[in-house]
Amino acid sequence: MSEPTTLKKNEKKYHHGDLRGALLEAIRQLIEREGADSFSIAEACRIAGVSTAAPYKHFRDRGEMLRGVALLAMDRLRADMQDAVNAHAPRTPERVVALGQAYVDFARREPGVFRLMFGLSGDHAEDAELTEAGEKANLMVEGVVSDHLDLPVGSDEVRLRAYALWCFVHGHSFLVLDGKRSDAEAALPEHALLDLVGRAILPV
Repeated sequence: MSEPTTLKKNEKKYHHGDLRGALLEAIRQLIEREGADSFSIAEACRIAGVSTAAPYKHFRDRGEMLRGVALLAMDRLRADMQDAVNAHAPRTPERVVALGQAYVDFARREPGVFRLMFGLSGDHAEDAELTEAGEKANLMVEGVVSDHLDLPVGSDEVRLRAYALWCFVHGHSFLVLDGKRSDAEAALPEHALLDLVGRAILPV
């Protein structure tokens, strides 16, 4: 994605009240380039085309900025997963594979932000918005499992299998990002892997 780097390029957004969104997008870009612990707020302001005082009109501190980026990322991830689910009929292996692939693809596309999302997970219990965002994603996965098994969302069996699916794709995503797979493992066809796990957890 190209970076907006001048005030002129961003004046329209600023005057239309999108200062917060422009800053969060600039921070997201820098997180992908430099990591959540290393990005410069001043550089984010330069990219967004605003003064260095501007962020503090919307955010109390750096932590709130990171939280804002994470919340938007959770929305994007959930939307990607929902699009994948909607593209396939219920009770099909293709639907389960597409759901898992959307998760892994997001991790590959936004690795820095993906790490940030789960790096903040320890604060979920004290943060209503983060908790709600996580619950929405969980409920979507449970909905897929519920459709597949013809069991109610919230039942123990649905929760167990939804959690098993999440454990696999989440762990696989971090193995991919961290480069922990051998060359032979990395060469395995990912679609076949997701299909195998999906059929094991949600038999047709």
